[in-house]
Amino acid sequence: MPEGDTIFRTARTLQAAIGGREVTRFESVLPKLERVDYDTPLAGRTVEKVEANGKWLLIYFSGDLILLTHMLMSGSWHIYRPGERWQRPRNEMRIVIETDAMVAVAFRVPVAEFHTAHSLARREGLNQLGPSALAENFDAETAVANLASRPDLELGLALLDQRLIAGLGNLFKSEVAFACGLSPFRTVASLSRIQLEELVTTSRRLLQARPVPNVYGRAGEPCRRCGTSIRSAKHRDDGRVSFWCPVCQT
Repeated sequence: MPEGDTIFRTARTLQAAIGGREVTRFESVLPKLERVDYDTPLAGRTVEKVEANGKWLLIYFSGDLILLTHMLMSGSWHIYRPGERWQRPRNEMRIVIETDAMVAVAFRVPVAEFHTAHSLARREGLNQLGPSALAENFDAETAVANLASRPDLELGLALLDQRLIAGLGNLFKSEVAFACGLSPFRTVASLSRIQLEELVTTSRRLLQARPVPNVYGRAGEPCRRCGTSIRSAKHRDDGRVSFWCPVCQT
């Protein structure tokens, strides 16, 4: 699944390509989107802005219309010039937003919905998100408080909970724990306030930098710091896997 950094870069790319431009053509194979376009056409509207919120991508059109998408495991957005050949087959296309200069195409996007500002505020899964780690106005204090409010959770699962801090996925939860020297299987209750603050600031820093993984996907390979074999195991209450160094992380 694309993590928050991928969605953030996608939003930035879409903003540069179609932000501020008038839609000349809209196409979708998704019936609910087609219906909205039929009733209130997208052509003629302006793309006001594109932004990311955690793992969600939002495209705002003039006239109080917002396209909300989530990539899950398979979705992606591409940018092309009008008439340029697509890199993916047409049968994987889900949405086309065309302007005079650029065309944005969503391939295999499994979640795509139109909203007004009012309905978006009530959208379950979005209205419960914690602070987005890559947002310009990232609220680190709230993220720390959110993590502290779940002392029962193992650290790896707390970092994955989008209601606490939004944007981290399986890769970054392991990498953040490694960077902070903490086992992903420790409970939040065992962490100090200073450690929670470091986790939050490190989450934002790593999402911005996207470094080469130190532990994720490297089970059995030597730790880049100490040479000890990297381990992996499933969390007891979730089944998702975390990677860690048993020497560098305690």
